[in-house]
Amino acid sequence: MRRRAGVGAIQKQQLEREKYREKGSEIQENQFLQMQKQLEVFRENLEEFASKHTNEIKKNAQFRRQFQEMCAAIGVDPLASGKGFWSVLGIGDFYYELGVQIVEVCLATNYKNGGLITLEELRTRLIAARGKAKKHQDITNEDLLAAVKKLKIFGNGFTVVSIGKGKWLVQSIPGELNLDQTLVLQKASSLGTAWISISMLAGDLGWNETRAENALNHMVKEGLAWVDNQDPKETLFWFPSMFSDCVEAAAAS
Repeated sequence: MRRRAGVGAIQKQQLEREKYREKGSEIQENQFLQMQKQLEVFRENLEEFASKHTNEIKKNAQFRRQFQEMCAAIGVDPLASGKGFWSVLGIGDFYYELGVQIVEVCLATNYKNGGLITLEELRTRLIAARGKAKKHQDITNEDLLAAVKKLKIFGNGFTVVSIGKGKWLVQSIPGELNLDQTLVLQKASSLGTAWISISMLAGDLGWNETRAENALNHMVKEGLAWVDNQDPKETLFWFPSMFSDCVEAAAAS
């Protein structure tokens, strides 16, 4: 028969495990401190880079995108800092100014689209309103998304809704769209029609008639959809926020 380990052997094993655990913790702590030092060096280099290229960051969209990627890589958000080094550079001013212009466009079109506008239409209207200078024309969808993100400080009146790969709607009315309403918009966008019907939702999404009616009727009530009773077969529901995209798609084809 094998003899069971004695008390002394067990204590020795426990001491060895404790030593390994302490050594592991020490190594982890050293690695963490080393990473902190590296990140601090990266931040200092990033600040130096930003101070030298502030004008290019504000005026050049591609340069601005690359700079944001550099910031994100080390966890720096220059737009979130209202004081200190980043506020002195004024990099966030570009986005705050853009945010004000986004609010103006959304308010001006609210009566027509119910508070939903595609990112592309928003960009087109902003470019037209900002003037002909290249620095005013050179704004990207990434710039718009970043600016809308800053508007969330005013509550849930401004948010972005994904309606498909690379497609976005900017919502400028209080309250959030529920899952069914978002799915309706995504379906209409994927069809490229700017309208949808109850039978289409039932056939493509597997919904019953009641679920489709509830989602669409609520969107009509909120001004996000218009009712079209001219089709002899069934009622159609149009989304004014998608009109411009459909016109562009038709022109391209």
